[in-house]
Amino acid sequence: MNAIKVYFSDYFNVDENIIDEYGAVNISLINDLPLFIDPFLLFNSSNKEFQHIHQEIISYLIFLQSQSEKHQTLTSGMYKAWFSFPEVKQTWLGFSLSGNSGRGMGYNFAKDLYNGLNSIFKDFGKETVTRGHHMEKLCLISPRIGKDKISDFTTNFTKQYLLAYTEQFAKFHLRNEQCESFTIGKVYFNWTTKTWMSKSYYLPIYNGDYVLLTPKSLLTRDDTFINRNDMIRNLHQIAPSIPDEALRFELNAYFQDVLTKKKKEMSKTEKEHRAENLICSHPELIDYYIRYKEDNEEQATSVSKEKVQEVKMLFNNQISQLIKLLYSNTKFYDIIPDAYEEAKKRLNFLKHVIEEQDGYRLFYYKGQPIQREADLQIIYRLVWFGSPLDVNREVNNGRGPVDYKVSYGEKNSTLVEFKLASNTKLKNNLANQIDAYKSASNTKRAIKVILFFSLKEEQKVISILNELKIIGSKDIILIDARNDNKPSASNIK
Repeated sequence: MNAIKVYFSDYFNVDENIIDEYGAVNISLINDLPLFIDPFLLFNSSNKEFQHIHQEIISYLIFLQSQSEKHQTLTSGMYKAWFSFPEVKQTWLGFSLSGNSGRGMGYNFAKDLYNGLNSIFKDFGKETVTRGHHMEKLCLISPRIGKDKISDFTTNFTKQYLLAYTEQFAKFHLRNEQCESFTIGKVYFNWTTKTWMSKSYYLPIYNGDYVLLTPKSLLTRDDTFINRNDMIRNLHQIAPSIPDEALRFELNAYFQDVLTKKKKEMSKTEKEHRAENLICSHPELIDYYIRYKEDNEEQATSVSKEKVQEVKMLFNNQISQLIKLLYSNTKFYDIIPDAYEEAKKRLNFLKHVIEEQDGYRLFYYKGQPIQREADLQIIYRLVWFGSPLDVNREVNNGRGPVDYKVSYGEKNSTLVEFKLASNTKLKNNLANQIDAYKSASNTKRAIKVILFFSLKEEQKVISILNELKIIGSKDIILIDARNDNKPSASNIK
């Protein structure tokens, strides 16, 4: 058992195999894991309970659509009673890069939902092209209703199931002192009174709040199976199935006018804008796209399993190994009062483990290096935990986000920013952003960490540093995570 507690299994002293056999994700209680509930997995499931949840979502949206027709505006009372949904942060899943509190849905989501159901989707629930009804239709027009909003909305309707699912696990596998009874608001909708109802559950308790476990079979990563970008990319797949000759002609004209033009003639953004205009003028295209996805529904489950496995390997298994290496082979978790020195030494410990003790392997999945800087930032947040210092993501420092602000008291702080060498804006970031961050965050100390995975990436970084005349700067740490220049030195598997 690690001395550093990060995961549900650590805090509640439960074998992670028990959680896995129960079908749940072993969540981190330090930071959200980048997974979310996909409503298509509810629709496509053979589990009757999951199908029921999906039907409840559709029934509620049809109810909202009927209410939208009756009311010309979204009033404050209507918003609070029917269109407002809290973020279910207790799942510890989602898109937060610090802790488990995301932005939530808010009034803009409610307004977009109201406007959509009262206009372009006023026939929601009466579709004839598709086999079923899908709430993801709402994200196919408005760019403000993205995967995070769809997931938050879906999780609110899945909450009753998750509460019972977690309660059952708690009663069988946890001790009384690890749990508490909570009265939860907005658990289910009373169709008779048209109000949301509360209910009490016996649940795991962490930092004064309850914790929810989520079945892996409901989760995915990156994007929902039905999404705007996928729809725009697959317009050519949809065209043959459209019986309307005039609409099919317009689609072919779009392909000729846009997709066949050279890159210099029209940017990707312009092409997507043209596609969006076409879809807005012919919303029936959305139904044909959804039917195309229904006809390829087996992909949803296979992709979901692969994505969940990827998150488990990277953020559970491999980070646990990285923590063990840092804990047993370095002084990474020792207390160092000065924030700058603490951050610098920890980063050098991390660099040493990655470059000299096979730690680089923990940044790969199936032989491929991590592709997202957000993943790198989450990894750093997870391995840092265990320090008396305050480590927070800076999201409102006045000049844009820096990855982390590490502080030990108000006047003792430093900034740490992570970048992948593959980032196309790396040069601009190095040249301009860090000085602005330092000024806005009231600290003159900042450290930039750059991770590279190939000789080409290393040469790119060195070239940039030389060009900017900052090669050898003590505040820039390069970490070599290449897998082609290191002999095996451990038993990491």
